[in-house]
Amino acid sequence: MQTVLNQLMKMTMTSTFRRRAVQGFTLIELLIVVIIIAILAAIAIPQFANSSNDAQESALDANLNTVRSAIELYRVQHNNRFPGVAASNGGDAAACNAAGGALGTGAVNTDVAFTNQLTGFSNAAGQTCTVAAAGFLFGPYLRAIPNESIGNNNTVNMDLVVGAPAPAAGGLGWRFNTITGRFIINNSSPDRRNAPLSNH
Repeated sequence: MQTVLNQLMKMTMTSTFRRRAVQGFTLIELLIVVIIIAILAAIAIPQFANSSNDAQESALDANLNTVRSAIELYRVQHNNRFPGVAASNGGDAAACNAAGGALGTGAVNTDVAFTNQLTGFSNAAGQTCTVAAAGFLFGPYLRAIPNESIGNNNTVNMDLVVGAPAPAAGGLGWRFNTITGRFIINNSSPDRRNAPLSNH
């Protein structure tokens, strides 16, 4: 008798499971799963956005440190003058051309002179050549001026006075003060700690 009961229960359970498998999920069950997925997505997506902002600001800090170090090394090797203060054009054209290079083209206090002097070979006066040549003993200090990671721009805006205006919110590129040697991002939008990016 017990065996017959066990067999009947087994058949009933098996047929219930088979019917259930054929019917699929109910609408309520599907809605619950969708709601759970939506809740998990709402929790996870802001975390990814924060990670992206953190990565941009970390890249900004790394680029600032690299360029600031290059500026300081240039200043030490060029009689306490910052890059961009002297013209990068001029110099021994014959030596530069013989080495297969070209002379710098930047005038005094320009972003071109700043870039030439940090990315080229220079003499003590700050005149540059694109390749190592006789008389151009210093540098290069950088391969290129890096893009700032917030606006992806490497333009250098030159400030020629001590009390230069503050960067604008959402500005692009870099700012360099030729008098103080201050190199910052040209953007005063708030960072993740709600401080201006230009304070980095």
